Amino acid sequence: MDAHNPYRPPGDLAIWIFILAELTVFGVFFASYAITRMNHVELFNQFQPTLDSTAAFYNTLALLTSSWFVVRGVTSIREGNSRGSVHWLLGAIAMGALFVIIKLGEYAHHFAMGINLSTNTFYMFYLSLTFFHFMHVIMGMVILAAVAVKAHQGGYSANNYTGVETGASYWHMVDLVWLILFPLVYVMR
Repeated sequence: MDAHNPYRPPGDLAIWIFILAELTVFGVFFASYAITRMNHVELFNQFQPTLDSTAAFYNTLALLTSSWFVVRGVTSIREGNSRGSVHWLLGAIAMGALFVIIKLGEYAHHFAMGINLSTNTFYMFYLSLTFFHFMHVIMGMVILAAVAVKAHQGGYSANNYTGVETGASYWHMVDLVWLILFPLVYVMR
């Protein structure tokens, strides 16, 4: 909660409208996946083990770590420590980059095997869901980078940190979506 107004969510209100819209889109995607899976259990059970659950686990660790770094960045700016905030945000971006590298490795493996959106229904959902999330990770990294640059330039302080909270809120949404996507696509049978 914002220390200046404990009845409002952290960050700018507009980001929360955007986050709710994005979560709605992901929710529709997840519901479509679940319904389709119920109607094609054998197909999904046959191809789900071809996914690299170890890579997905490392991606989960990377995003959880990045979210913790973002929390530390928000805490630092609230304490008036711009330099510390920048360092934590850069750490979060680095963890996001690790996620991107691992995910690109997964995609390269599947594409080398000739797998694409038209291979079958399972891969259509896998590639669509994970790529949609992948693009949100990239967007989150851009947002965090913009926030870090502004923080580095002295644009935030202990009295003015709404922008840092706004970027953090978006990043946490990206992390939350992965925490649903990972078990749904990689783990649940």
